[in-house]
Amino acid sequence: MKRTIVIIDGMGGGIGVQLIGKLREQLPGEGDTEILALGTNAVATERMVKAGAHRGATGENAIRHTAPQADFILGPIGIVLPNSMMGEITPAMVDAVMAASGERILLPLQHDHFHLVGLEALPLAKMVEKAVGLLRERLQQIQI
Repeated sequence: MKRTIVIIDGMGGGIGVQLIGKLREQLPGEGDTEILALGTNAVATERMVKAGAHRGATGENAIRHTAPQADFILGPIGIVLPNSMMGEITPAMVDAVMAASGERILLPLQHDHFHLVGLEALPLAKMVEKAVGLLRERLQQIQI
């Protein structure tokens, strides 16, 4: 059964690029998964597609339309916080991500205006590795 993995990122798309790179490196069964890049801006989308996403789209409507089709949604925690990423994440984007039936795997990046208490501070590369590891575990559980 084909699984759809959606990566959402904004700004320069650097987190999405790292997630896609690690997914391409670690996910077996290329034909079993489709990686879709959804950027809040064209630069983020372009960089994620170049990193290896199968397809990409940009903007609020792309996220509103595609998030509900995802089996898994990965991205920084800002994708569920309205007006985060310097305003690139709209309330409608957040609503789409939160209403989607797919499982969300979020990287708990710290921001100046809020704090996540009780989480171990990790470098971004380690968070990406853990997120992809969790996704691999979930995919294996589903296939059993």
